[in-house]
Amino acid sequence: MVIKGCVERITYRSPESGFTVLELNVAGEKDNIVCVGVIPHISEGEYLEIEGEKTRHPAYGDQISVRTCHVTEPEDASAMEMYLGSGTIKGVGRALAARIVRAFGDDTFKVIETEPEKLISIKGISERIARSIAEQFEELKEQRRSMMFLQQYGISSNLAIKIYKQFGPDMYDLIETNPYKIAEVISGVGFKTADAIASRVGISRNSEYRIRAGIAYVLAEGSANGHTCLPWDILLRNAVRMLQVSEDEVSRQLDRLLIEKKIVLNLTNDGEKRIYTSVFYFMELNCARMLNDLNVTYRIPEHRIEGKIAEIENEMDMEFDELQKKAVREAAKCGVLVLTGGPGTGKTTTINAIIRYFESEGMDILLAAPTGRAAKRIYETTGHQASTIHRLLELKPVGDTDDSINAGKYSFERNDENPLEADAVIIDEMSMVDITIMNALLKAIGTGTRLVMVGDVNQLPSVGPGCVLKNIIDSGVFSVIRLNTIFRQAALSDIIMNAHRINNGEYPVLNNKSRDFFYLRKNDADSVASSMLGMITGKLPDYIGAQPFDIQILTPMRKGELGVERLNVILQEKLNPKAPGKREKEYRNMVFREGDKVMQIKNDYQIEWEVRSSKGFLIDKGNGIFNGDCGVIASINTFAEHMIIRFDDERLVEYPFSMLDELELAYAVTIHKSQGSEYPAVILPLLMGPSMLFNRNLLYTAVTRARKCVVIIGSEDTVRKMTDNTSENKRYSGFEERLREAAAK
Repeated sequence: MVIKGCVERITYRSPESGFTVLELNVAGEKDNIVCVGVIPHISEGEYLEIEGEKTRHPAYGDQISVRTCHVTEPEDASAMEMYLGSGTIKGVGRALAARIVRAFGDDTFKVIETEPEKLISIKGISERIARSIAEQFEELKEQRRSMMFLQQYGISSNLAIKIYKQFGPDMYDLIETNPYKIAEVISGVGFKTADAIASRVGISRNSEYRIRAGIAYVLAEGSANGHTCLPWDILLRNAVRMLQVSEDEVSRQLDRLLIEKKIVLNLTNDGEKRIYTSVFYFMELNCARMLNDLNVTYRIPEHRIEGKIAEIENEMDMEFDELQKKAVREAAKCGVLVLTGGPGTGKTTTINAIIRYFESEGMDILLAAPTGRAAKRIYETTGHQASTIHRLLELKPVGDTDDSINAGKYSFERNDENPLEADAVIIDEMSMVDITIMNALLKAIGTGTRLVMVGDVNQLPSVGPGCVLKNIIDSGVFSVIRLNTIFRQAALSDIIMNAHRINNGEYPVLNNKSRDFFYLRKNDADSVASSMLGMITGKLPDYIGAQPFDIQILTPMRKGELGVERLNVILQEKLNPKAPGKREKEYRNMVFREGDKVMQIKNDYQIEWEVRSSKGFLIDKGNGIFNGDCGVIASINTFAEHMIIRFDDERLVEYPFSMLDELELAYAVTIHKSQGSEYPAVILPLLMGPSMLFNRNLLYTAVTRARKCVVIIGSEDTVRKMTDNTSENKRYSGFEERLREAAAK
C-alpha cells in the first residue's frame, strides 16, 4: 500500500541505523498511522510518501512496515501549514504559519522559494525574518535532496548528515569521483566504508584514489596494532592482498606518496626499508631529541648525596639496598632516569626515597600515571597527589561530538609554549605510555627539569603505537636502574614469587598450599564458568575482605566460551539480575542495567565529567574518559535517553543512548584492558586459545594485577604452555635507533 501524509511525531530514531518509528497524519484518517522502518533523516512536519505493508505488533497494534519512503512537497495549504508550524523552520510557530498560509494558500511554498520579499506583508515578519525563512527553507530542501542522493549508495542517515555538513553541494562530485576523501576528513569513517561507496558508484578497483587510501588504511591498521612503521615488503604485501591489485600499481603510488612527503622511508641499520606516516616519523624524531635534551648531568658532590640518602633512610626507618641507593644517586645527577623492576623489588620505596631527596633540595615535583587507578595508587603509596598524564597536561577537546571534522581530536594546554611548572616529573606505569602521549609529555617538560620514568618492562606494551619504555631501556643512552632483589616481606607472597617464576620461564607453583595463589583444575568451559561464579558468590569475598564486585575476572580473549562477551552475560545474570524497579537499556547485543559494572572501551576526549560532594555541590569538572576506565551505572533514564555512570574516582558522566557503543560490561575484562589497574583478587579462566595471545607476557601481566589473591581455573597444561611461550607480537618501531642517533649528535 502507498500512503501520503505529514509527520506528526517522531517517536524513536536510531542515529546509527536510521531505524525510525513515526506517526503520520494522513488526510481522511481519524487517527495517526504508525510507520516503522529505515527512513531517511526527516523532521516532524515534513510530508512523506510511504510504500509498505500493514502489520500488527503484539504490543503496539496496527502499523505500517516501511519498504520505501520519499520526502515530497505538501500538496495542499493545510499540509503546508502543518509543515511550517512544526518547528522545522526556526522562528515560525503555528500561529505565524497559519497567517502565512492564509495569505498565499496553495502558492505558499512557491512564494517562499521565489519571492520571499512578499512575506514582509505578513504581520510579525520583518525583512530579516523573511530572509531567514527563505534561507532555512532552501537549506532544508537541499539537505533532503542530499540525504536521498547519499542513501542510494547505502550511506546511513547519521553519516549522510556529517557528509552534507562538511562538504555541502561539493559532495555530489566527491561521491562520484573520490569518496575516499570522506575517510580522510570525517572522524569515524574508515576505508572500508568509503570503499563500499566507491564500489556502488562504479569507481575502478585500480583507481589511484583507492590505492592511496588503501595504503593509508594499512598503515593505520599497523598503528592500531602497535606499530609506528611497517617494513616496505609487509606494507606492499598487505596492500596488494587487501586491494586486489598488482604490486606495480601499489609501488607506483608509494613512490608518489614519498615524493609528496605524505609518508617517510627510513633505512634501518641492517638495511631494511620501513615506511612511516609523516606524523609518527616526526614523533619518534622529536621524542628522541627532547629526551636527549633533558638528559643533562648535574655535578653534585658525592658526600652531599650520600648524606641525604642517610637522612632519608633515618626518616623512613629502613636501610636501602645498593640498587635503591644507586637509584637516588642517579636521580640526583641525571636529567633522565628509568627505574624498572618486577613486583616486590622495592619500586615504591625507591620512588618515595627519590621524592624525599627532591623535596630536600627544595624542588617542585609532579607525579602522574596513564590511568586514574594507577594515579590513585601512587597517592596511596607516596602520600603525594598524582594525576593522569592527560590531566597533568591539561587536556582540551577540539570541537565536540557533533563536529564531524574534529570529533575525537584533542590538544593539551601544557606544551612547549606553556611548559609544566616543575623541577622534577615522575611518571609511573611507563609500559603503558605510547609514542603519542610521550611526545605530548616531553613537549611540556622544559630543559632543566628532571624526568623519572618508572615501570615494569615485562608488562604488556602500550595499547597505542610504540614500545616506548622498552626502546628507551634498550637504547643504552639513559641511566637505567633494574631492581631485582625480592624483599623479605614480598617473598611471603606467592603472587609475587609466582610472577617472578613466570617471568624467569619457571612454572608457577599450583599445589594449593598457598594463602594467596590457588588453582582449580577444570576441563571444560562450563565447569570453569560454574567454578568462577561459585568463587565470587561464595567464600572468596570474605576471605580477601572485599565485595564480589571488587573481584575481577581477567581473560585473554574477547570471543569464545571463556571470552569477555560470554562471561559478562553469565556474571551479570548472577551478580546483577533483572529486578522490578531496576531500569535497563538494551543496546545492540547487550543489556545495560542499573548497578552494572561497565568499562569505557575507547578514548573520548570530548565527554564531560564532574565530581560532586555528598550534598551535591560541584567539586571538580573536566573532559575526557579513557579506554579502560571502569564504573557503575548509577541510573538509566529512558525518557531522557541517557544513563549516568559513576567511575572509580567518583567522576559522574552522562551518556546519551547514542553513545553506548563506547561502553561494555566489565564483570570480565581482557588482560590487555587491565593494564595499570590493581584488584584485591583476580580470577583467571585458562583453558586453551591462540598461541599469539596465550604467552608468558600475558600471564605475567594478569598475575601482577592482583593485590591479595590469584585464582587460576582451568588447565595446568595451558598455564605451562603460556609460561613456555615467549613469542610476543613484534612491534615495528624506529624509536630505539632515533634515540641512539640523537645521542650521537
